[in-house]
Formats: sequence, structure tokens, C-alpha cells
Amino acid sequence: MRDLAYLKLMSREYPTIKAASSEIINLTAIQGLPKGTEYFFSDLHGEYEAFIHLLRSASGIIREKITETFGHIIPEKEEVELANMICYPERVVSQMQLKGLATDDWQRVAIYRLVQICKVVSSKYTRSKVRKKMPPEFAYVIDELLHVDYNDDNKRVYYSEIIRSIIDIRVGDKFIIALCELIQNLTIDSLHIIGDIFDRGPRADIIMKELMQFHDVDIQWGNHDISWMGAATGNLACICNVLRIAISYNSFDVLEDGYGINLRPLSMFAARVYHNDLCERFVPQILDENIYDAVDPGLAAKMHKAIAIIQFKVQGQIIGRHPEYEMDDRRLLEAVDFDRGVVVVEGKEYPMLDLSFPTVDPKDPLRLTAEEEDLLHTLQLSFKHNELLHKHIRFLYSHGSLYKCYNSNLLYHGCIPMKEDGSFDEIVVDGISYSGQALMDYVDRKVQNAYFMAEESPEKEDAMDFMWYLWCGAKSPVYGKGKMTTFEHYFIEDPATHKEPMNPYYRLSVKEETCDRILEEFGLPKSGSHIINGHVPVKIKEGESPVKAGGKLFIIDGGLSKAYQSRTGIAGYTLIYNSNHLALAEHKPFDPEKESTPRVSIVENMHKRVMVADTDKGVELAGRIADLKELVGAYREGILKEKVE
Repeated sequence: MRDLAYLKLMSREYPTIKAASSEIINLTAIQGLPKGTEYFFSDLHGEYEAFIHLLRSASGIIREKITETFGHIIPEKEEVELANMICYPERVVSQMQLKGLATDDWQRVAIYRLVQICKVVSSKYTRSKVRKKMPPEFAYVIDELLHVDYNDDNKRVYYSEIIRSIIDIRVGDKFIIALCELIQNLTIDSLHIIGDIFDRGPRADIIMKELMQFHDVDIQWGNHDISWMGAATGNLACICNVLRIAISYNSFDVLEDGYGINLRPLSMFAARVYHNDLCERFVPQILDENIYDAVDPGLAAKMHKAIAIIQFKVQGQIIGRHPEYEMDDRRLLEAVDFDRGVVVVEGKEYPMLDLSFPTVDPKDPLRLTAEEEDLLHTLQLSFKHNELLHKHIRFLYSHGSLYKCYNSNLLYHGCIPMKEDGSFDEIVVDGISYSGQALMDYVDRKVQNAYFMAEESPEKEDAMDFMWYLWCGAKSPVYGKGKMTTFEHYFIEDPATHKEPMNPYYRLSVKEETCDRILEEFGLPKSGSHIINGHVPVKIKEGESPVKAGGKLFIIDGGLSKAYQSRTGIAGYTLIYNSNHLALAEHKPFDPEKESTPRVSIVENMHKRVMVADTDKGVELAGRIADLKELVGAYREGILKEKVE
């Protein structure tokens, strides 16, 4: 029998046999429902418009539901209009009102169609669960409309009167918006973000706001997320890194308008120090125009170079503090012969493309100038005391982890570091070796320590430095490459030096036996389990497929970043896992002016329909049911007394 103290605690919630029995019946019924639909996104990279569209349209599935429901009744143009209204209800309703088209008849038709779609997407949930997702002010009315018996003449009249009343009292617009938001809410039951929310795109902060409003979301951190998390702890190398990347992609809006980070000290420093330098190697890529904080490209290039040089200094200092990182070859400012204008990389000399380094002392290249130290202190304060940034970072911590095992799927962003022979690579700390799942758990703890441990404690300082290592270290599971060649891209022409060798994992994981070994390492069955991975764009135009290892590995790099799309030929994938199958939605580059429906293809049919009882949630429910049965037994045997009013 369960511990008596535990049963006493349960009895507070279920004080009678009737209450406990009722909950047993409810949970048992839930086990018999089809599992909810899971959506997997990866590598969003700040592309907020594309992501929000995919989220609200359920990667095109809402349009499919409309076609299934009304395809034989309404023309395609009206299907598109209905889909747009469900995705962007406030905007569409407002436009209809401005045009004078939001008539009573239009509202009546819209409500009818939305109710029909809502019936379809709510059919796999309990009435109670659907009711909880409804806006409270309309919950009773929506519940009634969803359960109207149209074969009953009296109920048809009742239905018509409800609609007429909604329109007569002038809340039709609000009711339409509420129905649309409910449909969005019901279409995606749970959302998995497989890393890299930040960098490259214009507004990662807007994506974070959207995720924080979603009802069920988990996040597996990517190296770009880790870099921002490290910046929030005050790590100087991570701060420089997120600023460098944002400036290099002309993403000033996310810094200044999104998070309110004051870049004026950096711009003034860069304009003064590099006033005679065109900084041609540092001109930003302009993939998106800034709406709020347009910066002259010439000044942006100077800011870019200034923060890059500071980053090379502070990360070189981190490497010096941590010989265990085995990254001495990355202290490349120290490898420059400033008199001869060359740099030595892996024993070979290369001409430097730029030798204008007014803040670098050739005798001590990693030493910061007094001005650089003051600037870094100012920037550090902007990150450490930024209320909105820390609100978002805390959400990353509370809803995130390095990996997740869920419904027989293993989710992680980068890789499980491996050696060439297929064994798991290890990190040795204080004589203890960590590899495979133990390495992932160790890294997860270090990430937690970097943010939550007491300020200025040695453990926190060590963990903060490790956050930078995770960004670019050879054994980092969120990076997965032998080295990061940022310095070489800036200063060396030879493209051979720009290559970043992939961890053996990426070559080996396309084999079923490797995936089986990884799944077994994480306690998942070989049969029926999958690895769901992001990080590496799938180049479909070169014949690559996101499905590998005989269907055991899915690479679903979202490809939303405009920086990737010329190489991949698409805008990435969404993986969709419902009760019947696994499907991949292949996206076209997002165009707000053009309706675009993803191409959805089923990649694996389930042998039988997956019910809630077959899921991790079902296991939890089974445990809860067993506990409740023991509580009922304790009541009947007189071990506990019912609290009868």
C-alpha cells in the first residue's frame, strides 16, 4: 500500500469514496482518447513573423481541416479567407470593420464555420479539457454551440437564437476572435522547440513572448540560446558574442527596441577608435531592415569590428583560465605576427586581410584597454539588470533542458558527442568521466549553476565560463563541431581555414545501429523510438532528406533563417506527431503578402492509433489511478475516514 502520509494528502483533494471514484472514472476515460498532436520546431533564429504564422496555422494543418470540412461546399478563395481569419483574427476582423463588410450576415456565417472547425479540432479531447481552454466570458456559449444536435428541430432554433443574441448585443467580433484563438489552441496540444530561438533573425524577443503565452511548451537549448543565457549571467565573452552576431546581421531592433540594451557607448567607442578604418571585413549582412533602430552601415561595421576584437580578447582569457578546454589553438590574436602581417593557424602561416588593430598591444594581445574594460562593464550591467531579458531567460530555464525523453522520442538540439569509432566521447572533471547521457546531465547541471548559484562563488564563475565553452567547444553537445572559425572568416582569405569539422556523430548517426545505441543509452526502446534533432540545415536542393537511419532520426532544422535559405532551397520543416502518424511539413520561404501552404507528407504510420494510455501522460494517469484506488481501499477498510459534510 502507498505510504499512509501520502494517502492522507490525497484525501484532502478527494475527501470521499465518491470523489475519488469519480476521478478514477474521469482519468480512465481520458486514457481511452487519442493522444494530442505534438509539433516540433527547431532553429527559429529570431524569424518571428514566419514562426508565428507556422504556429497559428499549425504548419498548414488548419487549412487542411478547413478543406476536409468545407472543401465540397465553399470555394478555395473563401477557404483561404477563413484560414487567414483563424490565424490572425484581430487583424482580419478589424479590416472587415474598416471596409464596412463586418455585417450581421458575415458574422453569422463566420461563427457557423468557425464552430464547425472547432468541433473537428476538439473531437479528440474531453469536454472538460476543451472547456478549460475556452475564454471564460464565452465558455458557456461555446460549449453549447459545440454540442448542438442539429437533427433536433428545437435545438436548431436554440442554436439560431444564441447566434442572433451574440450579434444583437454587438459582441460578434469578440466572439469570432475567441473562437479563432480556441481553434489555434486546440490544434497543437504540445509544442517542442529543439533549440536556437535566438540570433540572425530580427526579433527573438517576440518569439519568446509568443512561447510564454503558449499553453504547453518545452525547449531543448541550442548553442545560440546558451550564448544568450550566458550573456544574462554576465559572461563577457557571451555578451560580446550576442552583440557581435546581432550587429553582423543588422539586428539592432532586438537589442535596442526588444531588450532595451543601450548601444550608444559601443557606437561612440567604435566611431572614435576606428574613425579612419572603413572596416570593410565587418559590413553587416542586411537580411532585414530595422524598423526602430536604423544604424548607418559604416558605423555598424565599426561597431561590429570593435566588439569582435574585444570578444577575441576575453574568450582568449577564458581559454587561458581553463586548460582543460584544450583550446589554446583558438587564442589567435596571440598567433598574429603584427610586423609581418601573418597569422599562424595549425602550424601554417596565412596573410592577414586586416591589420588595423588600434586597441591590440602586440606584446600582450589579450589585454583589454582601459576604455574596453569600461565599455564591457557598462554592457555587462545592461545584460545583468535587464528585466525583460531575465524574464525570458528564466522561462528558458523553467521550460528548458539540454534534452528530453517524451513519448518514446529523444529530443536534443546538437549531438551526443562521439568518437570516430562510434563510442561516446567524454569530458573528464576532477577525475570523473562523463559521456553519453551522463555528459548531457552534467552539462545541464552546469548550465543551471551558471545562472542560479550565488554571485561570485567559484562554482558559478566556473559554470559561467563553461557557458562560453558550450557555444563553441569541441565536445559541446549543443555545438557539435571541432572548432569555430570566426577569426578565420574575418581575417584569412583561404576558404580551407573556414571549415568547421563536424563531430563524428553527424556521420555515424545516419546508421540505424548508432541511433539504437543512443536510444538505449537514454533508456528508450529501439523499436518505435526516434531521435529528433536540429542544428544542421537540410539541403534539400542537394538531395538531402530530413529522415535518416531508416526513419529513426529526424533532422528538423527549421531553416527559417533567411541566411540559410539560399543553401537549403526551402524554409525548413515542422515534424507533426498525432495519434495516427508522423508527418513532415515542408515550408517555403515566408512571404506575408502571399498565402503559402506547406507540403505535408506522412513519413510513418502508426501500427495502431496511439491513445493517451500509450503515452508518457498515460503512464502518469495510470499511476494516479492506482493511487486513487488505494485511497478508495483505505476508506473502505477504515484506515482513513471520509470527510462527509
